[in-house]
Amino acid sequence: MTEFSPLSRRKFLLAASATAAGSILLKGCTGNPPEAGTGSTSSPGANPVASVKPGEEPEVTTAKLGYIPIVEAAPMIVAKEKGFFAKYGMVDMKIDKQANWGAARDNVKIGSAGGGIDGGQWQMPMPYLITEGLITDNTKVPMYVLAQLNTQGNGIAISNKHAGKNIGLKLNEQVAFFNNLKSGGARFKAAYTFPKANQDFWIRYWLAAGGIDPDAEVELLTVPASQTVADMKRGAMDAFSTGDPWPNRIVADKTGFIAALTAEMWKAHPEEYLAIRKDWVDKHPKATRAILKGLMEAQQWCDNFDNRAELATILAKREYFNVPENVLLDPLMGKYNLGERTIDDKSMAVLYWKDSKGSVSYPYKSHDLWFLTESVRWGFLPKETLANAKTLIDQVNREDIWKQAAQELGIAAADIPTSTSRGVEEFFDGIKFDPEKPQAYLDSLKIKKV
Repeated sequence: MTEFSPLSRRKFLLAASATAAGSILLKGCTGNPPEAGTGSTSSPGANPVASVKPGEEPEVTTAKLGYIPIVEAAPMIVAKEKGFFAKYGMVDMKIDKQANWGAARDNVKIGSAGGGIDGGQWQMPMPYLITEGLITDNTKVPMYVLAQLNTQGNGIAISNKHAGKNIGLKLNEQVAFFNNLKSGGARFKAAYTFPKANQDFWIRYWLAAGGIDPDAEVELLTVPASQTVADMKRGAMDAFSTGDPWPNRIVADKTGFIAALTAEMWKAHPEEYLAIRKDWVDKHPKATRAILKGLMEAQQWCDNFDNRAELATILAKREYFNVPENVLLDPLMGKYNLGERTIDDKSMAVLYWKDSKGSVSYPYKSHDLWFLTESVRWGFLPKETLANAKTLIDQVNREDIWKQAAQELGIAAADIPTSTSRGVEEFFDGIKFDPEKPQAYLDSLKIKKV
């Protein structure tokens, strides 16, 4: 049964009727995606014409998705701003800024019907923790992971008071530095934006790879992304891990430097995801695929480096990130002034559609397994999680819906992954993760809780 309100139905019909005048197709979106680091070959108009095929009309024309003001959110914002959601009939999409990850979690728990959100941007494995009720006061809110939003675009920023002390990607010779801080009663303070998720994992992996036990040698803090700059300025932390533009803002403000990009730690790594409540997706399968099609076109638009200046302009707006464009543009172009060194490499920038290993948008189940395995490593989840991981991942990760949407969009078969595993992954310290042998990965790690 459809759920069009009279107003939204009129909007949908007006958008759909425009196809009679000829649809505007996004060049480069339905064939081979761009080569990694180059993006697609053209920019669409600001308002693509509705392109809804008979039988694919969405059950509703609206959904409410939450986001955090970091570059991971760009595809959702662009899909709204450039009309890609509307192109597939989702003409009333709402993209709602969340104060922090805790607010996003609370809002998805109550859902849009209760004034919250239907889903949106998430660090991994938050959709799993929400599904199991582990961060929602034991209230299980089943979620579906539907797409990966991006790769890379994150960094570990360090306060200027540690400049010149060789705090960089590899910390193997810095154990004494951390020990001295601890013995002096002022442990190194490192912040992330939400515990037990991506940005917590990045800073933990970085420290542990250098022989620093993050739980014993460092004081770990939770700070909202937009608050990290102010907190570092007032000396409340020594380091933080979060997405652009906030690490770059530290350098621009001459408050600190960047020790490492996550692209250096694990090139083409999984970053953040689109996940929506299971009950909403099950009730609106066509609308879900419409959202995914709009998102995929936006991801390809974002990956065109000719569009990155406009992307910076969009994201910098007061209603989105509310930061100067120049703070966004350089990292979007792969130009990083890290404070003590520089990088100029588009392949190290945030990417949204295709990277050196293939598809960015497709949600590989093997990546979900790494996040669950890393959760076991740090004692966030019990050891038994690995024995049940496949069953849980099959329930939450709906890569099959992504594939169906991609086929409806006309993505070339060669650009739709045939395996749910991306295979063996290798990190900057030489450690490898074989998704067929997660226990072997855990055994190879010297610093862990499990």
